[in-house]
Amino acid sequence: MAVFAIGDIQGCYQEFRSLLRKMKFRDDCDTLWITGDLVNRGHDSLSTLRYVSAMGPSAITVLGNHDLHLLAMTAGLRSADKGGAKLGKVLKAKDCDVLMDWLRRRPLIHHDEQLGYTLVHAGLSPVWTIKKALKQAGKVEKVLTSDKIDRLLKKMYGNSPNQWSAELGKTDRWRYTINACTRMRFCYPDGSLDLEQKGPPEAGESGLKPWFDLPRPHEGLRIVFGHWSALGVLIRPDVIGLDSGCVWGRSLTGVRLEPEGVVQRWSASCAAVSS
Repeated sequence: MAVFAIGDIQGCYQEFRSLLRKMKFRDDCDTLWITGDLVNRGHDSLSTLRYVSAMGPSAITVLGNHDLHLLAMTAGLRSADKGGAKLGKVLKAKDCDVLMDWLRRRPLIHHDEQLGYTLVHAGLSPVWTIKKALKQAGKVEKVLTSDKIDRLLKKMYGNSPNQWSAELGKTDRWRYTINACTRMRFCYPDGSLDLEQKGPPEAGESGLKPWFDLPRPHEGLRIVFGHWSALGVLIRPDVIGLDSGCVWGRSLTGVRLEPEGVVQRWSASCAAVSS
């Protein structure tokens, strides 16, 4: 039994299947971690959703910002011309409701203490312990599976607050949690989030650092994440970044995780370039 992890698929279905074959993934005994963003800019988000959801417990995927945006679209809270024009097939599919019910039940964070890894789309807030992160993510996940989901999806957009405080109101706590887990790349030295910069680490404005380079109360964790295609693949003892920009014509990356670290790496070239 092996545990594999792959980066953002974003609807690049054929490349996803090619990568699984290269890794010799066996869904009867192996486990696949996916960093989120199953959908959006690629050409076959519908097949990707159908395939991953049919994998059952052998696939563990966290929610990415594009996955949450799709949920907002299907709820009628965002239109297809707001960053989701390629998701029309999903919205029109007969099994759309079934797929969205499955998608909204995915976690924001998956933590495997025994294996020694934590899976999240963008990262963990540098001011949170893992206990705090899981607690706040759990509150958002509970709302996503309740009849209050539309309220959360409507209120989740926006860049503020960019600092965590126990005094924040409920919707601000939701928004901060979602932004930290699904949109964060850079932070200021005090741990506040910058949600504007999208380039590589060296392109950040003065004073900004990648979230994973700030001192963190969750030191000792090994965090597997995606979201940052301009960063590319990053493999360090503490963080494993796996968004290698498949949807931009580069590649989809997978690794095998072991308690002692990453033991193998694969990639599948991507022919589909987003427009």
